[in-house]
Amino acid sequence: MAGLSSSEVDEVLDLLMSLADHDITIIMIEHIMQAVMRFSDRVMCLDAARSSRSAHRPKSWLTSACRRPILALSLAINNLDAGYGAVKALRGVTLNVEAGETVALLGTNGNGKSTLMKCVAGLVRPQRGSMSLTIDGMAHDLTRLSAEAIVDLGVALVPEGRRLFPKLTVLENLMLGAFRKAARRNIDRNLALAFETFPALKGLQSQLAGTMSGGQQQMLAIARALMSSPRLLLIDEPSVGLSPLLVSQTIAKIGELNQHLGLTVLMAEQNFNQAIRIADRGYIIVHGEIVVAASSVDELRGNDIVKRLYLGGVA
Repeated sequence: MAGLSSSEVDEVLDLLMSLADHDITIIMIEHIMQAVMRFSDRVMCLDAARSSRSAHRPKSWLTSACRRPILALSLAINNLDAGYGAVKALRGVTLNVEAGETVALLGTNGNGKSTLMKCVAGLVRPQRGSMSLTIDGMAHDLTRLSAEAIVDLGVALVPEGRRLFPKLTVLENLMLGAFRKAARRNIDRNLALAFETFPALKGLQSQLAGTMSGGQQQMLAIARALMSSPRLLLIDEPSVGLSPLLVSQTIAKIGELNQHLGLTVLMAEQNFNQAIRIADRGYIIVHGEIVVAASSVDELRGNDIVKRLYLGGVA
C-alpha cells in the first residue's frame, strides 16, 4: 500500500478480498494497520525480524454493536476453583452479572481478583466449577471455549497493567482491538466512539503507546476494548499506578460506558470508595473466596467485613 492514496488503498483491498473469496491464499506484508485489520484472517507481528505476536481470527462470529442496549446477557459463575500449579487462587467462587449492570469485585492485592477475570476471559483454566455466559437466550460454557472464542462472543478484557503494544502507535493499538469480524464492520463508528469517550487520544494517534503517561495508557487500554464492540467489559484494576485525580476520572469514564452505552461491566478493583461510585452492587473476595455478596451499594457499606477492611470501622 506504500505510496497509495486512501481511495487507492480501498480499491486494492477490494481486489484482494475478491481474490480471497475465490479461495486464493494471500500473504501480505503491510504496515498500515487499518488495511491489515480490514482484510486479514491471521496477523503476525515482527519485532527486529523476530516473530513476536501471532493472532488468529476465530472461525465463527456474532454481530454486536457497542452502542445498542444489551437486552439479554448474563454471566453466571458457580463454585469455581482455579490456581497455578499447586497454588490455589480461587476457592468455590460464585457470582453473577446481569445485563446492564456494573458489578464491582473488591479485594486487596493477591486475593484472586485478576485470576477470576482471567478465567472469564479464557486465559486461566478453572480446576472445578462452571462459568456460563448467556447471550440472547443461548448459553455458552466458557470453561470449554478458547480465549479467542470468548472474545468472539463479545467479551473484552482491560487487563491489569494495560498490556499495550508499546512500539505501536495509539491508532495501531486501537486497530488491534477491532480484530474480530463483528468489530471490523464498525471500525469507523467505534473509533469515533473511542475518541468521543477519551478526547485526549484523538490528538495522540501517531504517538507510540510506550511514551504515554500512565493515565493516557489506561485511556488507550479501555478504548482498545471498546473497539471490539464488547457486550461484556471486564476491567481489571483500572486504578493501579494512577494519581488520585486520574483514578477518579477513570472510574467516572467507566461509569459513563455503562450509563450511556448500556455496557455490562465487571470491574475488579481495590479502591472501595471509588468503585462504589459507579457500581450497582458488589462482591468482596478474600484469600480466593467470596466473603460478601451484596445486592446493593448500601448493603456493601453496611457490611461489618467491609467496615473492618475498608472503612476503618470495628466489626
